[in-house]
Amino acid sequence: MRFDLEALSAVVPVDQLDEARNFYASRPSGHGPTSFDELTEIRARTPAPAPAEPPALEETVDRDDLRVPVRITLPVSGRIRGVYLNIHGGGFYMGSAARDDVSNRELADDLEIVVVGVGYRLSPEYPWPAAPDDCEAVAAWLVENAASHFGSSRLIIGGRSAGASLALTTLIRLRDKGVADGFAGAALQFGTYDMSVQTPAGRLIADEYFLRAYVGHVADRTAPDISPIYADLHGLPPTLMVVGREDVLLEDNLAMAGRLSAAGNDVEIRIYPEAPHGFTGHPLALARTARRGIDAWMLERLGISDAEQQVPS
Repeated sequence: MRFDLEALSAVVPVDQLDEARNFYASRPSGHGPTSFDELTEIRARTPAPAPAEPPALEETVDRDDLRVPVRITLPVSGRIRGVYLNIHGGGFYMGSAARDDVSNRELADDLEIVVVGVGYRLSPEYPWPAAPDDCEAVAAWLVENAASHFGSSRLIIGGRSAGASLALTTLIRLRDKGVADGFAGAALQFGTYDMSVQTPAGRLIADEYFLRAYVGHVADRTAPDISPIYADLHGLPPTLMVVGREDVLLEDNLAMAGRLSAAGNDVEIRIYPEAPHGFTGHPLALARTARRGIDAWMLERLGISDAEQQVPS
């Protein structure tokens, strides 16, 4: 694996880079909440999620004394070629499975897969380990029940930002229980993997409130279940990592890619020029290019042949 950033950078048309450069130059810089009071205000101002059509099905996974809400998006074609476990982002303290309904509907219909969104508990009301407990419960349920419930046992896991972090933590937990191979791959978008703020990458986010909200009660944040960068990473499914060149988490993602590779895993990292944190959710051609690449990678991991792949442009 090479760590020359140019060699790791995704090939993107020049016009898409120009559009992204102009978009981000005119976009006001924002920041997350710095306290619980600010978080409460931001939550109150956040509009309700846009509805998807047809809507997602609301169900509950009961497992290990937990009752975890999930939102299930079935492809309108009725054909099911696999199941994607989507773990939403939001800094561990915001977001919801419902907020991904529209993008999950698009993904389900374009790829003809079932998308299962996890309604994990948010911090600081429910700090670690609540969120990974919920995600693990749903992932383990899928390993055991996807075939009977959806007609396919081909599974992919992934998420953006906090969702990517939780997806990796979930896989490590499943690996420790001998069932991580139930997932054919992990698509991780700009996750954060060191919450101990002891590594150089971790220190770049040392002042972020989400750390206090999520793991502020933990004395040692190098625990692998909190900071996967410190975990034993052997025996994990193939992993695609996507991150922007301008993301504060770039170094964190490079470090995690290196550790995954050193542990003998199949890992690919794609770095997108001009892109900050969260870029795959922005209204840009660059974001669409990145998403199409992720979709194609997931279909390949699900064992769908080139002839069957029809990723929309």
